[in-house]
Amino acid sequence: MADEVVLGVDSGTQSTKVVAVSLESGETLAEGRAPHSGLDTQDPREWWQALRLAVRETVRDEVVVRGIAVAGQQHGLVTLDAIGEVVRPAPLWNNVAAAPDAERLNALADFPAITGTRLVASITIAKLAHLARTAPEDLCRTASICLPHDYLNLRLTGALTTDRGEASGSGWWAPDGTVRRDLLALATDDAVAERLQIPVVLGPNQMAGTSSAQAAADLSLPAGIPVGPGTGDNMAAALGVGAGAGEVVVSLGTSGTAYAVSDHATYDETGEVAGFADATGRFLPLACMLNCTRVVDQFASLFGIEPITALDRAGRLPPGANGLLLMPYLGGERTPNLPAATGSLAGLTGPNLVPDLIMRAAVDGVAAGIAYCIDALNRVGVTGSEITLVGGGARHPVWQQAIADATGRPVQVRGGTEHAARGAAVQIAAIARAEPVAELAARWRPAIIARAQPRPGAREAFRLEDRRAIIATLARAGSSPTPAT
Repeated sequence: MADEVVLGVDSGTQSTKVVAVSLESGETLAEGRAPHSGLDTQDPREWWQALRLAVRETVRDEVVVRGIAVAGQQHGLVTLDAIGEVVRPAPLWNNVAAAPDAERLNALADFPAITGTRLVASITIAKLAHLARTAPEDLCRTASICLPHDYLNLRLTGALTTDRGEASGSGWWAPDGTVRRDLLALATDDAVAERLQIPVVLGPNQMAGTSSAQAAADLSLPAGIPVGPGTGDNMAAALGVGAGAGEVVVSLGTSGTAYAVSDHATYDETGEVAGFADATGRFLPLACMLNCTRVVDQFASLFGIEPITALDRAGRLPPGANGLLLMPYLGGERTPNLPAATGSLAGLTGPNLVPDLIMRAAVDGVAAGIAYCIDALNRVGVTGSEITLVGGGARHPVWQQAIADATGRPVQVRGGTEHAARGAAVQIAAIARAEPVAELAARWRPAIIARAQPRPGAREAFRLEDRRAIIATLARAGSSPTPAT
């Protein structure tokens, strides 16, 4: 008898991943992947093509697909015309061009009090304001706006839908469920804010629709299969590991995020913690750094070393890198909010000017950034004593130990791969099984497969106070770029 499966999708910055999960057991039976350009501005049609390839790689003839749901990279701005065609390439979460627009909007409204999140360049409404300022002719052609996962929902079903998790990262949605067109008007004007179509916000167990005949033909799937509401990648990863209330999760990927499921909305007056919603009806306070595992990858490329080899070699050295201190801001930074900051490497001497120590400094710099994010979560009452690692870097022992050492907290890794894609699969499985999504996520929680304990005295080697002093200096110097022309 053919296996009944649901498909979970993670449409990220670098690639689209798809997992086929057994509807009966929750076991992952197959995976597929297709690359994106990896740039910080991408054509949304590229994501659909990647989804086609990844689905076809994942789905075997002997399975029956009972549903699909999409997790996506948060915040990117997709602009569509009156017939649903893409108006212009989408700036992604790591595109910092909208930094001055974010600050202008922050001066006009108390976004943390209204939406739970102070605006930074990543947030979608700031990107909309940047579009209105720099390309008004494209805004005139734009009939609807949405986020990346919403665009894929539209391609799957023909309906423009989203969920609470994604909506909470848009900048125009309040935690009480209200769409704030008055904030859209601040980013554009009253007339534009009134005419723009935005996605309908669905609840955790609501269907976005069913697969259209065109989508079914493109993906080689049956028409009419259920499509889940989907969510953001961080919200989906929390589902994928079955995170409970108060559990701190750290995602190590192109970006680094630290977050926790909360029963209550949070507020951070500094703006470092975003007051997002999650994919279960609860909330997901989150701090995000733009520069994570790719920092090590870029240094490895500089030295002509494979990234895994570079990590292995860095892991043989103690934290502290013999006096080197790297601030890993190769693409600006979000937490702390330094969008125009650049990376720096201090403490160079003749004896430590060697590739392995520089790689160790890169690991230390990223791990220290995660520790900064954890400290920000502490400030809003998220004080979980243990960290669950997810994302591409989670499986490597060097990252596990570095995060444990830098934060002073035990680290655990749970089984399975592609936790965001798995979380999307959990969501649609809950709909197919008529179960609350939070209950199914807890029941399908993967087992712990690795642990790392913080080593005595190791946290001091990351020089967290020295790094905070550098951050304060950068903030006083001013890191916001001048408005683009």
